[in-house]
Amino acid sequence: MKLRDNYLTPSERLLKSSVGVVKGVLFGTLLVGLCFTILYPILKALPTVFNDLNDLGNPNVVWVPETLSVNSFKLAFRIAFGNGLSILQTLLYSIAIAFIQMMMSAMVGYVLGRNNSKIFSILTGLVIVAIMVPPQALLISQYLSLKNFDAFGLIPLLNGGETIDLVGNPLVLYILAFAGFGLRQNVFVFIFRQSFRGFPKELEEAALIDGCGFYRTYFQIAFPNAVPSMVTVLTLSFVWNYGDTFYTTYFDPTGPYLANTLSSMFQWANRDLIADFATALYGFSGNANYVLDAVKFAAVLIFLLPLLLLYFFMQKKLVENFERSGIVG
Repeated sequence: MKLRDNYLTPSERLLKSSVGVVKGVLFGTLLVGLCFTILYPILKALPTVFNDLNDLGNPNVVWVPETLSVNSFKLAFRIAFGNGLSILQTLLYSIAIAFIQMMMSAMVGYVLGRNNSKIFSILTGLVIVAIMVPPQALLISQYLSLKNFDAFGLIPLLNGGETIDLVGNPLVLYILAFAGFGLRQNVFVFIFRQSFRGFPKELEEAALIDGCGFYRTYFQIAFPNAVPSMVTVLTLSFVWNYGDTFYTTYFDPTGPYLANTLSSMFQWANRDLIADFATALYGFSGNANYVLDAVKFAAVLIFLLPLLLLYFFMQKKLVENFERSGIVG
């Protein structure tokens, strides 16, 4: 390209450089606009949550607080997080579900990725179709199956014809993950299928010669070589289950899930109660609507903190693993 530029006239070079500058400006403007659109809610919330409670609603305070204060965070933590046990419970739940989904999805993905027969191609197509089906379309059938759980007819046989109601039981979400019906688990199956599809066949043949069976080959050779996909699935599963309100609301509505707690705690009907807390603890004397927004924003930022830390430490690895897993191929 540089050699060809030597044969351009000065006007052609000027035109080419001008086009390059215009493209750069347009791309930069688009990039800045997208970043601002994504970050605007957080940028808008920061001056609110770091404001003094009595300065909320002050028209003179827009982007920079007159008095820095963390009372919104303190109030949010006392109201929504208590002694911090709810955060710990939600983190443990998300980690456990992520581990179960990763193990079960890897097994299914290995079978689909290492078999080229027509039946397994059809099954892979069904997995792709399931990715496109919204979870709301499967909700009624899943809810009725768990409401009258019979384990393929075994439970009524042993229990005098009675089924078991699993809805409201914390185990129901773990059962869904074990059965492959967890939150977006079909996506994880596809990720592992793409990963294992490129697994060298020579390694399997060498393992067979050494006397390894199917299961030993999987657990000792194939599975340890799927670390990039494992990291990707664990990260995505943790993030999605940590903030899930769909499955938890329908299948275990009374469980200690932080997303559900925040959703119910900071409703419009609770604004006077939150304002009373602010008055009693920090001498708040303003509009209840403003303190509701400030405390709600602070609670959301606390809720997002584990996800932000996870992304900060894992973003480079996650991007690399996406490129290697074949999910875009």
